[in-house]
Amino acid sequence: MDSGFKDDSDGGYGVLRRLSAWGVHAFTGSGVVLGLLALLAAVNGEAKACLGWLGLALVVDGVDGTLARRASVKEVLPGIDGSALDLVIDYLTYVVVPAVFMYRFGLLPDGLGVALAAFIMMTSLYCFSNTGMKSGDNYFVGFPAIWNVVALYLWILALEPWINTAVVLVLGLLTFTTVKFLHPFRVRRWMRLNLLVSGAWLASSAALVVLYPDRPDAVWYVWLASSAYYAAVCLWRTLRGPVEA
Repeated sequence: MDSGFKDDSDGGYGVLRRLSAWGVHAFTGSGVVLGLLALLAAVNGEAKACLGWLGLALVVDGVDGTLARRASVKEVLPGIDGSALDLVIDYLTYVVVPAVFMYRFGLLPDGLGVALAAFIMMTSLYCFSNTGMKSGDNYFVGFPAIWNVVALYLWILALEPWINTAVVLVLGLLTFTTVKFLHPFRVRRWMRLNLLVSGAWLASSAALVVLYPDRPDAVWYVWLASSAYYAAVCLWRTLRGPVEA
């Protein structure tokens, strides 16, 4: 007996499967709304709110790929390019809003803010269009334009603008190198540990934003330790050289 949930005229997938796939795309698409809210918060001078919305967008981007694979969205909805959708949203939340954030909250030197924001956006275009941005074992090749994370660090650390300038320039130039950066949700080696450290980093980052300018020792040390772990893994993988998929 036909349950009514299958339609052979649409790839043979039932209504529930298609609704599930559309739901995943809608979840991914929510990132653009979070990006808009973050942008408005930055324009209105609300640094904590801006970072909060960007943090939620980061979580959405971190889990939507797993949901998409489980829902087989490529097969169920072949007419929708989820990768393109993801890139459009990521450019807003990883690049545009963080660049505006750095400019708006004085993290960049007077007179150089617009130029450095433009530098961030231009170098990120290469990252987003680079077909070789992932290694065979799913590490990012070159700096992966995670300017949302950079903005968070520069804001929490409250460094001098000229130091921030050096950081921005170095990271932007690393976009064009073969330095490896960890993707905690895709790299299979030490994945459980990577996810555990990522959770600790995300929780401690959220706490530091909420409590800013206070830095409770326990939260501060967790944040520094998880940051050091990321740096160590990236350095180890870079020095290891090319590997097969």
